[in-house]
Amino acid sequence: MIRNPIFPGFNPDPCICRKGEDYYVAVSSFEWFPGIPVYHSKDMKNWELYTHVLTDDVQVDLKKLPSAKGVWAPSLTYSEKEDLFYVVYGAMNSMNARYFDIDNYLITARDIQGPWSEPVYLHSSGFDASILHDDDGRKWVVALEWETREGYEKPGAICLVEYSPEKREIVGYPKRIWSGGTDRGCIEAPHLTKRGEYYYIMCAEGGTGYGHSVTMGRAKNVWGPYEGDPMNPIVTSVPGDFYERHDPDHLKPKYFNPESVLQKSGHGSYVETSLGEVYLVHLCARPFVPELRCTLGRETAIQKMNWTDDGWLRMEDGTNLAKEYVPESQLTEHPVMEIPGYDDFDSPELGIQYYAPRMMPQSFTDLKTRPGHARIRGQESRTSLNRVSILARKLTSFYATVTTKMEFLPEVPQHSAGVILYYDNMNYINLRKYSSETLGQSALSIIHLDNGEKTELLSTRVPVKDVPVYLRLNIVGRETWFEWSYDGEVFEAIGDKFDTTKFSDEYSNYGEFTGCFVGITCADRVKHQHYADFDFFEYLANDFN
Repeated sequence: MIRNPIFPGFNPDPCICRKGEDYYVAVSSFEWFPGIPVYHSKDMKNWELYTHVLTDDVQVDLKKLPSAKGVWAPSLTYSEKEDLFYVVYGAMNSMNARYFDIDNYLITARDIQGPWSEPVYLHSSGFDASILHDDDGRKWVVALEWETREGYEKPGAICLVEYSPEKREIVGYPKRIWSGGTDRGCIEAPHLTKRGEYYYIMCAEGGTGYGHSVTMGRAKNVWGPYEGDPMNPIVTSVPGDFYERHDPDHLKPKYFNPESVLQKSGHGSYVETSLGEVYLVHLCARPFVPELRCTLGRETAIQKMNWTDDGWLRMEDGTNLAKEYVPESQLTEHPVMEIPGYDDFDSPELGIQYYAPRMMPQSFTDLKTRPGHARIRGQESRTSLNRVSILARKLTSFYATVTTKMEFLPEVPQHSAGVILYYDNMNYINLRKYSSETLGQSALSIIHLDNGEKTELLSTRVPVKDVPVYLRLNIVGRETWFEWSYDGEVFEAIGDKFDTTKFSDEYSNYGEFTGCFVGITCADRVKHQHYADFDFFEYLANDFN
């Protein structure tokens, strides 16, 4: 059996496609670089983080964007006629006063690993845009059209527009074609596919929260009218009917279903294997209860589906409740290499598992000057939306340990380096070494940002020698705490335990759609030149505890 989620941690809005015997899933990356992670499998069971679509942080400038803005909901498709991959993605710039200012782009590549073309601007009428390559060669872009007018259902309706590859622009204006197959409201995430004589529209309804779901409709003309699947929703964490068209809030915690391991199941796309099997990927979440806080963010799950004789898509067991365990494909099993938990930084290239907020991690991480070490150049404070040096991995489990060995000689109080648990620039804890003017020497202490309120925990201050130190972050369910050591064998706890649940989509007042990261960090708030050397980075996690 396949156990969900298949991509634990911050991996929302999955979109799946197939080229030959290879299957790829792209997910959202918001303000993080590299952007748009792509996972690969040959058997639907064993997946590997394969590549990233966006690696140019100048061309795609996310600096100064607030948390949870940036790159939303990529649509990854493969056109067999052209032997060409397409990615359509939205760059969210602002959500002020519920005006969603987003620019949607299209890029292409012959190889999934790139190089990708220059972005083609599509439109800005809404988000979650995706593309259909029709049988006759025409191309259609479908998206949620964001509604701002009083008296109209929000967030809006699904709109359609043709795309001209020759002119590299859309033809006319998007037109509304579909308002949903349920009354759950908050329709989004449309994907158009074609099977036989029907165009199928797959959407998310109920908001990307506890009423979330996957729904379908179909029509014989791409412009509609579309008829809803009589069994809608086809996948969800909360079966049943409810009316929420009047409420544009996306979270809706009242629909938490204690009977389901996977919550928030929705925003899906499907693929048919070479054996004719159908699998659907969708986002999900596993909150702490009863607070309903998702520290790991929104994750990716997979469900096995079947086509009925009358042409509707159903879960393999005939229900619509998203399952933790899913039947395996009949495809030949193809194991993949797992990303090791221990990185000694001996490679001259940074591992694919590393991310940084708003800029490529390679821009401040040097693996060559001192072989066997990651030299991280300090930049602005960790609360900045601009240039911050945090080399991080996604937190994939409620049970994880992060350990590093750091050499750092702070020269002024504005120099600091250490380990960090980071939800966003307004919610993090950071054990760091710095220059204490009070003590007249280097020291360790903890900084806590709680929804933007900074607390420098002076009670945790410990004088330390300017020699290598080991720093450790422990996450054990609801409790998170730091330790440090001179020899890497005997560790001493520093500071009190923190509430893990607070580093979550629901607790944050500034971000809402991402998830937690763990990492190493350096700041030089004077010259942006000073650095810290890290000998290794170890991330040990039990993803299913």
